[in-house]
Amino acid sequence: MAFRARHAASLAALILALAATLAVLIAIWPLPELQATKLALLIGAAGIAALLWQRTQRTNMAIARFVAALDHRDLTQGFAQRQQGAGFDELGMAFDGVISWLRQERANLASQNHFASALVDETPGALLTISPTGTVRPANKAARRLFGSGHERDIAAFARYGEGLVKALETIGPGQRRHCRVHLDGLDQRAMVAAAEVEQHGETWRIVSIEVIQGELDAAEVAAQTDLVRVLTHEIMNSMTPVTSLAETAAALVAQADTGADPGIADARVAVEALARRAAGILHFVESYREFSRTPSLAITTFDIETWIAQFVQIFGASPQGQGVTVSRKLARPSQQMKADADLLGQVILNLLKNGGEAAVGHAAEPRIAITFAETSTGRTRITILDNGPGVSPALAEDIFLPFFTTKPAGTGVGLSFARQVVLLHRGAITMIRQGPDFGFEILI
Repeated sequence: MAFRARHAASLAALILALAATLAVLIAIWPLPELQATKLALLIGAAGIAALLWQRTQRTNMAIARFVAALDHRDLTQGFAQRQQGAGFDELGMAFDGVISWLRQERANLASQNHFASALVDETPGALLTISPTGTVRPANKAARRLFGSGHERDIAAFARYGEGLVKALETIGPGQRRHCRVHLDGLDQRAMVAAAEVEQHGETWRIVSIEVIQGELDAAEVAAQTDLVRVLTHEIMNSMTPVTSLAETAAALVAQADTGADPGIADARVAVEALARRAAGILHFVESYREFSRTPSLAITTFDIETWIAQFVQIFGASPQGQGVTVSRKLARPSQQMKADADLLGQVILNLLKNGGEAAVGHAAEPRIAITFAETSTGRTRITILDNGPGVSPALAEDIFLPFFTTKPAGTGVGLSFARQVVLLHRGAITMIRQGPDFGFEILI
């Protein structure tokens, strides 16, 4: 406003001065004796016109420079000019104010874009963008970890992750949610897929989120099993404790009464002692499951795998199950490390070694166990333990991890249930596998 007032006043003064000069010049033009005055007035009028032209040009140049800066997105320009008069100081300050405001708006917009980009990139669930032509691109870190780098690809290229995922990407619409199986890190895992739509440059794009929920489902399953085991063991213990006590007392009384003279008493003694032993065995079986019902807590550390596995192989070699069993181990690279609870995971490995040793010794002439540590593309550790025993029927692949389930005559069904519980606490997975003639287990941590 100050520029407009001062600039208008300056231009008005120049125009009035020019008009007055021209008016006087016109008035005296017929008088021949005033030639010098005419010349002076002409020079004055020309000077005023030149000054008026200069002011107009300066204004036009300042505006043109300002518009050019905006057109080229150049917000580094400065327009303030001190002691220029005629409102040009105010004009420069006004332009600088606009440039400063635009610069701040650009910074705010960049900050908002950075925040939005970071928000998307750090979202825990994997996000994929699907163009109207069906081109898919990972949109954040989680998606790049699961599906590789951020280059574009067709939906069909996701067939390596399972047909269920391909079908979901092809058909899921905005607002829909579906469950499907996704093949990741060599394992089939259940996932939740959801979709939304956004408009960009007049085209409709889909944003698909993929959340692997296998860990949560497994944890819920283990929690339900733990609760069931806790209730069952409590009720069985309450029922069996007096039965065991009475059976032991009865066995002692019958033993005192058995002098060998009465065959009936001798038969009763055998029966009562068998009952006492069986009751004690059931009580021991239930007692072993009381530990399973207590969820262990993790103490996560980073440790050297070679040093860690060597101690458990040594313990296994000294155990009855390890006698005569050859154990080989292979790492992905020297000094390979892993992040886990070393003690709990070590107990799992030791249990699997003992299971493998028992199976191999009773089946192969040269029993052996092979332990392999590999690294996945997502930075996880894959542990494979294979033995040359008879293996387990594929039909029992899921059942062997259930509490109370065992294929061994003297087994309790605790070992593999405990192994699965520990692995799931690490948000990992454990599966039974077969590689050639060998059977075993694969753990993903």
